[in-house]
Amino acid sequence: MLFIFLILFVENIDYRFLILVTKHIENLIYVEYTKNVINCAHFSYKSFKKPYFIKNTKLKKYIKGYIKDTSSIYYDIKILVKGVKKMSEVCNSENATDKKVVIDVKNLMKIYKVGDDKLHALDGVDFNIYEGEFVAIVGTSGSGKSTLLNMLAGLEKPTSGEISILGKRLDKMTESQLVTFRRRYVGFIFQSFQLIGTMNALENIALPLMFRGVPAEKRKKMALKMLKDVGLEKHKKHLPSQMSGGQQQRVGVARALIGQPGILFADEPTGNLDSNTTKEILNLLRKLVNEQKKTLVMVTHDRNLAQVADRVIHIKDGKIKKIEINEKKEIIEDETY
Repeated sequence: MLFIFLILFVENIDYRFLILVTKHIENLIYVEYTKNVINCAHFSYKSFKKPYFIKNTKLKKYIKGYIKDTSSIYYDIKILVKGVKKMSEVCNSENATDKKVVIDVKNLMKIYKVGDDKLHALDGVDFNIYEGEFVAIVGTSGSGKSTLLNMLAGLEKPTSGEISILGKRLDKMTESQLVTFRRRYVGFIFQSFQLIGTMNALENIALPLMFRGVPAEKRKKMALKMLKDVGLEKHKKHLPSQMSGGQQQRVGVARALIGQPGILFADEPTGNLDSNTTKEILNLLRKLVNEQKKTLVMVTHDRNLAQVADRVIHIKDGKIKKIEINEKKEIIEDETY
């Protein structure tokens, strides 16, 4: 197998572009070094005309800082070329360097004490999620994915590390502050739907607005609109027991969206559905994310379902093993994890 170590110096280069390339190629080729890593690639960046340039001397210092005390670093050329191609597509998009980070996780740790032993449910997790992005967190049972979702939702406190959502530090908030934050900025979609059995579809969707003190007529109007968005106008009077699993989950999606949150958290949202209904719900989520510019974080054990997301974060034993960027954004069938 052919390996190369590629360092190409140019006269002027966009500093922000170099940082972006470095970060994403590390993700794409899954390099597990700590500080002895350097990723450099030669790009034709004709479209980069913003005045954020550094001279060759500064670039050399930047690169040397990465490779200090490193005797040899090798890359598989095929993987590098693939990474360069994907990074080119990202960087050539209109707003590649202007994406807004809405979730920022730094060195997140969660340690449970089991007798005299310590269980590291999360062990130094770092990642960003951008506005309007659909991200899937994938892992087997016990991998730490559900614990991570609970951390992001403010349902559990981390042992250490930082969680910033919309610029606010969740790990520093009190319980009452977290309740207010969730009510205002976050929507939840559950595996088991969590609908009130004595309420019809319209009433279940409108329920979060009641806790906000929204008048009854306005609640009804907003809930009817959400029913239309998820294709259930004809089922507004139906109780959960009168609806299929897919219809109940559509009600759950509408309920999560009615408060107009910027961020949605979905915990195995298709876990109780058959394959055809699963496709319908995932396509609905994909559609709503695109149209309403929502940020969606979905936890699933099934990596095939995760392919509908923009990016997939693979977690195992409390650590992120790799991050994938999806090109097709469609479900892959007949594969097992």
